[in-house]
Amino acid sequence: MEIVSPTSESQLLSRAEAIAGWTLGELALELNVEVPENLLHHKGWGGQLLERWLGASAGSKPEPDFQQLGIELKTIPINQHGKPLETTFVSVCPLTDLTGLRWADSPVFHKLQCILWIPILAERQIAVADRIIGMPILWRPNAQELALLQQDWEEIIERVALGEVESITARHGEVLQLRPKAANSRVLTEAIGPGGAKIQTLPRGFYLKIDFTHHILRPK
Repeated sequence: MEIVSPTSESQLLSRAEAIAGWTLGELALELNVEVPENLLHHKGWGGQLLERWLGASAGSKPEPDFQQLGIELKTIPINQHGKPLETTFVSVCPLTDLTGLRWADSPVFHKLQCILWIPILAERQIAVADRIIGMPILWRPNAQELALLQQDWEEIIERVALGEVESITARHGEVLQLRPKAANSRVLTEAIGPGGAKIQTLPRGFYLKIDFTHHILRPK
């Protein structure tokens, strides 16, 4: 099934609202896609399914999923109480050439300008095909949220620039955290080490903390 990219925010929202209450299995059947037994070797499968149904156009490019609309799509697994089950990946963190890098120019800033959140009831005991798609939420960060994100980003980037990347833990940051992002521990990249020397370390990514995304998903 060939799906054309939405041309307006309202069209995108209508498409997302139309499948609220469906299971992933029902959506996969509609798109003639096979449902994996588990997501161990199919990480991101649910998000890709939603991207296809909604007509996302960016693919793997470092741009919003719906380029013309400037909207990023994020599927988020939740429990029966509406709480996210994991942190949300935003963007890879640069670990070298940080001079002059500003918040307003960062991929994190651009990725978080406008997000279409689609919660999925995805507790571990629920089979992949039976996981339920929730009502979409179109979110633009308010001034307070943006200030918190900027503060965390600037503090983390400063520490990376000072050669402290390996001492940054997931506890740093109020709403945004830095964590290793690699398929396995053999995947290494260059970073700034103590004293400015180059070191090899795991790639890192910026993630939104669970409490922050829970706040976004709560009914207002």
